[in-house]
Amino acid sequence: MNTAVQTVTIDGKPYPLDSLSETARNQITNLRATEQEIARTQAMLSMLQTARQAYAQVLKEEMEKLEPTDTTTKH
Repeated sequence: MNTAVQTVTIDGKPYPLDSLSETARNQITNLRATEQEIARTQAMLSMLQTARQAYAQVLKEEMEKLEPTDTTTKH
């Protein structure tokens, strides 16, 4: 039987979970959920940035196949 007391560390200080108010425990749950969502969003951003780079590279390669056009206006 495991009788270890579950703790949470806040600002470097450990607190027994069972000593926290319901409001404090709810805020810990909210913080954990928020941290998970931030991590998920950062992973999505990383994926999107990689895709953008790949699209830009393909576009660059396609543009290099074309002859540049003279866009100067002759009067």
